[in-house]
Amino acid sequence: MAWTGWLSLGMVALVLLPMAWQLTAAAANEQPHWSTARWDSAGLAPDPAGHPEPIIQFYAARSWGWRGILGVHSWVAFKPRGASAYTRYEVVGWGVGPGVPSLRKSPRPPDGYWAGSPPMLLADRRGEGVDALIARLQDAVRAYPFAEVYTLWPGPNSNTFTAYLARALPELHVDLPPTAIGKDYLPPGEFAALTPGGSGVQLSVVGLLGLTLGMREGVELNLLGLVLGLDLLRPALKLPGIGRLGFPAIDASGRPN
Repeated sequence: MAWTGWLSLGMVALVLLPMAWQLTAAAANEQPHWSTARWDSAGLAPDPAGHPEPIIQFYAARSWGWRGILGVHSWVAFKPRGASAYTRYEVVGWGVGPGVPSLRKSPRPPDGYWAGSPPMLLADRRGEGVDALIARLQDAVRAYPFAEVYTLWPGPNSNTFTAYLARALPELHVDLPPTAIGKDYLPPGEFAALTPGGSGVQLSVVGLLGLTLGMREGVELNLLGLVLGLDLLRPALKLPGIGRLGFPAIDASGRPN
């Protein structure tokens, strides 16, 4: 077999084997119904009563049901200086239709479990200068072009939304995980953009085929929405379904996430 054949076989194995592993793990663990699963706070967001400074946080958690085998759901939460509560925005698919948008202000805790799955903190910015970032973030929320629609695969979905916000505020350095299917979806007719982490560039054909190169993201190959990649800055493989395999990513505050 020529080296190109072995390379192709290796790439197929790197895509299919992690997915098979995730499927086996999911079958071995009984998942509670979403209505009885945890949705409460995971204790990651600072209590506004003791933290008057402005805060922006991005989160992601494994999706519920079979979607969680491959992907995560992501969202943003923030509070201006002196606010007594957080505002949380996210994109969801249920009930979307005439008069019911996919982009919603959520009543859930800023750091809530997602149908039993614990959230991971992707970015955390607080203190001086963040009020101005919050104003820009709110402008980006209002400008999101897919607020009325939802498509699970390849997008636009919840990860398309958070990636859009991240590109609008590249200084936040939001490092969406490789399991954030939909993060590479660009509007039809657009084929290049900043990476969501703001440290490189990406090429993408409606989220189905693409290439990402960035300091924070490393090298990512998007095949039908599934990401296969290599992080050189914090050595790790990026595999479909599994996500990172190696050193943890670092959020904007310099902490592992």
